[in-house]
Amino acid sequence: MKFTIVLFACLFAVAFANEEADVVKEFREVNKEDFKYGYELTNKIRAFQEGHLEDEKTWIVKGEYEFVTKDGKHVKVTYTADDYGYHPKVEHSE
Repeated sequence: MKFTIVLFACLFAVAFANEEADVVKEFREVNKEDFKYGYELTNKIRAFQEGHLEDEKTWIVKGEYEFVTKDGKHVKVTYTADDYGYHPKVEHSE
């Protein structure tokens, strides 16, 4: 469930831009007990996420995504997600 929340948070960055963009970089690696993926688009959206299975039921996930708002502000969200929830840290800059 928490993994799904984190995935939606990353996809939010793409939806927020609301414009078409081409993929500059993309990678993914999915295994039974860990994963990582990332992408970068021409509209300055970038995301990276990785996680591993801590035990039979617990995923530990960390990642970040960033984008530029319509008014030109740069936003970067760095986060972790674990048994205790989703823990974002948001940075804004001009």
